Amino acid sequence: MRLQTEIKKAAEAIQKAEAIIITAGAGLGVDSGLPDFRGNRGFWNAYPPMEKLGISFVEMANPSWFVDDPELAWGFYGHRMNLYKATKPHEGFQILLNWAKQKTHGYFVFTSNVDNHFQKAGFDNQRIYEVHGSIMHLQCTIPCTDNIWDVSNTEVIVDTNTFRAQEPLPRCPQCGALARPNVLMFGDWLWVHDRSAEQSSRFNRWINNIHKEKIPVVIIEAGAGTGVPTVRMKSQQLYSQLNADFIRINPREPDVPGNAISLPMGTKEALNAILKEM
Repeated sequence: MRLQTEIKKAAEAIQKAEAIIITAGAGLGVDSGLPDFRGNRGFWNAYPPMEKLGISFVEMANPSWFVDDPELAWGFYGHRMNLYKATKPHEGFQILLNWAKQKTHGYFVFTSNVDNHFQKAGFDNQRIYEVHGSIMHLQCTIPCTDNIWDVSNTEVIVDTNTFRAQEPLPRCPQCGALARPNVLMFGDWLWVHDRSAEQSSRFNRWINNIHKEKIPVVIIEAGAGTGVPTVRMKSQQLYSQLNADFIRINPREPDVPGNAISLPMGTKEALNAILKEM
């Protein structure tokens, strides 16, 4: 009964808002069939050879592998790149996009996901802030320049038994050094952040205008956990700053601040339930 009340409140909040902020973490992609890296077990279920090597997700998501073992590094990131390319975003993306397009003052997406699925689902590339970068863009490992290029002409062949990539590996077109995804990794001092910095500037200008004009706004957070709390922290900061309505969709960690709306459900299920209530 309480859950149905929360779903109804969420529907009302979305309907009355004149702008939407979508904040999204890795849990959003689970309904599309993407692996859940939650904890070592989730990572090892997706990449069994890493368990044999005793490597955790945090240890693997480190730029040092591109120096120490390029085939393993590109095996991991190349497999993810290929998987994200081949996977279709679930119907929840379209529900969010339809709501967002209806709003007078539009929308913006703030996400820690690097899978390009918001763009793939039809969201405006100029209204997406990928705070941790994108696996669909590459940079030089050195880096010799601040150039960032997309992966449209890049093919990485990965042995799915060993999760090691085969030569030739992606190379920097400027200097010929090994290339790497333009993704912020752990202990990463060489990430070229220019693309994300431009996205950040657009996002902050839009937020400042929403704040200045006192636009009624709703924040819809999906699949953002406490393991890497970037998205949850941003949601809660915006909730306070903008005096916004706030909907948190999370089956495992649904706790919310203040009078925010908590939906302890999967994203696709929750969005369909809200849509049905409208």
